[in-house]
Amino acid sequence: MAEDSNREAYKVPPTRTPVSERTSSLPDPTAFLRTAFSYIVDAPVTFVREWIERQQAKNKYYYYHQKFRRVPDLSECMEGDYLCFYEAEAQWRRDRMVDQEIVEIVRERLGACKQREGPNQFQNCAKEAELLAQVTKAYQDRYGDLGVHGNARTCLMKQKQRMMDERKAQASASE
Repeated sequence: MAEDSNREAYKVPPTRTPVSERTSSLPDPTAFLRTAFSYIVDAPVTFVREWIERQQAKNKYYYYHQKFRRVPDLSECMEGDYLCFYEAEAQWRRDRMVDQEIVEIVRERLGACKQREGPNQFQNCAKEAELLAQVTKAYQDRYGDLGVHGNARTCLMKQKQRMMDERKAQASASE
């Protein structure tokens, strides 16, 4: 490669960054302020934050994995025990929400299988379809016809009625 004749147009950068020369013998105030800030403000805040993180690491609490203890069913509550009624109602609502999510998850799995399999969905997604039928039947047996304002008491009465009907059907079948 030929030598460039115009070296002034493309100057070569200096090999070392020049050090700024100090004109004063006094200490640099920015370095002093930076060090003072580090010791007065930053160090205590960092220490407190690290201490908090260590405490949180010891006691991990995942609010989205909260586990409730099972409470007695409404049929097991004593008469006039309103706290037991309230806890049974809250337990029933949680169970209903869990059952709704189970039905929704199984429905999403079936939809994904149908999407994935395309024209072969009837033979390849038969297990998912059967599972969805079982889950929806169980959900309908337990919570069907309760409506939006259904509660643990009406669900219990529906369950008792269903059990009585099953006993009558067994008695009439055995005769």
